[in-house]
Amino acid sequence: MSDPEIRDDRAAGRLEAVSGGEVVGRIEYFVLESPERALVPVHTVVEPAHEGKGVAGSLARELYAIAGREHSAVASLCPYVTKWAERHPDEAQPADEALLAAAKDWLRAHPGRF
Repeated sequence: MSDPEIRDDRAAGRLEAVSGGEVVGRIEYFVLESPERALVPVHTVVEPAHEGKGVAGSLARELYAIAGREHSAVASLCPYVTKWAERHPDEAQPADEALLAAAKDWLRAHPGRF
């Protein structure tokens, strides 16, 4: 499989991997504005037929690239993105504890969002 096209559907809170005209994976996220601006990934989903093909890694890499272009942090609440970031410290700066706590607070305050 060639690398999927990655598109950011900010309004829907999804970073999507598209291959052959279909969405084959996504990271669901929200944008936190305080205490600093951050992209907060919550879930990574890859369609079963596309697992093991690097889709999730491509999505995580692009999420960090978007954050870099926007001068935003990434405060990962998604287990996959957190593990990816640990394996790629040159591409993914860790978020500080206060930012992660604020992201968790936001998620608790918006229970139907994810």
